[in-house]
Amino acid sequence: MQDGVVGAAANHALAVDEVLAQAVRDTGAHIGAVYLLADEGQVLLMETETGLPSQIVRPWTRIRVSADVPASGAVRERRLIWVPDYQKLACRFPATAIALPYPFAVAAAPIQSDGDVWGSLVLLWPPSHATELTLHERETIERATRELGASMEEAARAGIPPRSGGEPRALSPSWAALPDVHRALASTGYLDRLRHGCVGLDMEGRLTFVSAGTAGLLGVDLTGRLGEPLSRAVAWLKDPLFEHHFRAAAVSQEPTSCVVRDPDGRALRISLYPDSSGISLYITEAAADRPGRLPGEPVAGIVGHPREDVFYNLLHLAATLSRALNVQEIVDMVADHVMPVFDARALTIMAADGGRLNVIGSHGYEPALVQRFDRLPLAAGAPAQDVLRTGEPAFFSDVEELHRTYPGAEVRDEMAAWAFLPLRTSDTVAGVCVLAFGEPYPFNDEMRASLTAMAGLIAQALDRALLYDAKDRLAHTLQTSLLPRSLPEIAGLDVAARYVPATRGVGIGGDFYDMIRLGHTKAAAIIGDVQGHNVTAAALMGQVRTAIHAYAAAGASPGDVLKLTNRLLMDLDPDLFTSCLLVSFDLRLRTLWAASAGHPPPLLRPPGQPAEIIDVPAGILLGVQGDAEYPTVQVPFPPGAVLALYTDGLVETPRVDLGEAIGELAGHFGRAAGQPVHQLCDTLLNHAPHTSQRADDIALLLVEHRAPPG
Repeated sequence: MQDGVVGAAANHALAVDEVLAQAVRDTGAHIGAVYLLADEGQVLLMETETGLPSQIVRPWTRIRVSADVPASGAVRERRLIWVPDYQKLACRFPATAIALPYPFAVAAAPIQSDGDVWGSLVLLWPPSHATELTLHERETIERATRELGASMEEAARAGIPPRSGGEPRALSPSWAALPDVHRALASTGYLDRLRHGCVGLDMEGRLTFVSAGTAGLLGVDLTGRLGEPLSRAVAWLKDPLFEHHFRAAAVSQEPTSCVVRDPDGRALRISLYPDSSGISLYITEAAADRPGRLPGEPVAGIVGHPREDVFYNLLHLAATLSRALNVQEIVDMVADHVMPVFDARALTIMAADGGRLNVIGSHGYEPALVQRFDRLPLAAGAPAQDVLRTGEPAFFSDVEELHRTYPGAEVRDEMAAWAFLPLRTSDTVAGVCVLAFGEPYPFNDEMRASLTAMAGLIAQALDRALLYDAKDRLAHTLQTSLLPRSLPEIAGLDVAARYVPATRGVGIGGDFYDMIRLGHTKAAAIIGDVQGHNVTAAALMGQVRTAIHAYAAAGASPGDVLKLTNRLLMDLDPDLFTSCLLVSFDLRLRTLWAASAGHPPPLLRPPGQPAEIIDVPAGILLGVQGDAEYPTVQVPFPPGAVLALYTDGLVETPRVDLGEAIGELAGHFGRAAGQPVHQLCDTLLNHAPHTSQRADDIALLLVEHRAPPG
């Protein structure tokens, strides 16, 4: 009987995979995925996908139905969502645009049957796709979602779980026909005669071909290393800039290029040419290469600024906006971090209220002129009002273009170009952001998308500032939003955490923790402490936690995660330092790995034994030294063992040696054996000698390897 259920489940999974593969082939999409609802309809889990490298898949395997993502939107709205280009994506789903800053077109449709929604089907095309789906594509998507819905309903009736569980299945893309042997030999000979490097990679970044001239450029003979990841074969190419362009080529299916430096400082230009089967690299010395962009290479985001600079500034704006206390601070942050980048001269933010547009913030305009903009009626026929009504941005490169669209418009601000951007929160346009320029301005596609995404970030910050009190409630909101609302349930682990703020100060701390599900038997635990007790520390805490979460989810070791996060902090230059401890678990191997950036050591209580202090080499604090290394140690983690991670607020007391305090905590931890982890958290917190008057926050995370029953 059990064999029959297993066989039926396998057939169900195969049917789902076949529907996805057929939909990708019939629509010409290069990426496809099926998401299914889980956790009582609150979460979408990726069931199967094709065309995506694993480094891109991992952060998108689990998304909340409430998230700012097309796949979730299709489930919420129960309709097909079509986003034809990056600018529309930035307008409708700004968070997705920031996380995937690559040009592509996407369709997401709900999987449903008889009124029941089971999940969503997502398809991606290169940005060259037409602005509308063809009738054939729409019919194919409708047929695929109908077949998937019927399959889910049939599986449910048969008692088969709709989801297979575990990691999503990855389908191999269709390969082009292989050339005959003579053509293959001739092609190899042709490439070997070139002085430049030619490297073939599959979509996972593994080597499939290397020409003879490559070794001289990369400094490594790769001919015997086919099948290895390029980042392993050439360690210095594990560079964020190159990895960004690899992801861009994979997602957009368009050529791109970047310049990197080898360990000797030599500049190499790497051009990437993708298709659905892999990516071809063409490597030349940058000094000898003619400057300029490749045909089809993404254009610079703004005049004089490459796309990476715009992306960096959007990330920096996202980080800084998280500490805005009121509307004027939002305006000031945009003025400091956006207007100089885009060469804008003035800014106005307007919100709808009572049938009128109210100016709630401005920069660069005289007060008298701001008063003339204020309280404008919402009637159609003016740029700001039409943007508010339609939710679509409007760009006018010069006065003539403005007058062609609005013949009666008066130019009262003595400006020469304008961008009218919708401030969208969820599915509502709450206001308009107007950027004005002193000279005629060429709004290319990349700039329009970047400005639209920026407006989405402003809208989210503005929504927070308008809804919550300027001080106390904002502090509460920041703290609860930057720390996880709940920890994931992970099979084989019991987890509990506590956060206790300091008893004096503004109530915003830099202590943080997190728990990440990495697979069926793998997980990671994070704890850290950002210097300071203010909004800046809280904002940086959220940024560090997000970065660590992303790098850990991508599969990096604890030491490499801290190394990459440290590089990011050095680039952002936040003037604050962060301690952090990262532990990854493999329950099948009954082992944990730990790395530390100047954080107090973890405590481990093996089953039936006293608690012990794990000797993790305390690397340098994050944000201090760019080339810092963080060694990883390996420790047994058998069933029944409990691990304690904590911040220094739990053990630090004036005039008491820190080592002695940690030793006392370990003794107390050992004597509390047998308590459930939630009760144990309270026991350890009560041990803190300065609990009544805490000058520092306390964060505590306990992880128990649950012993199997019996």
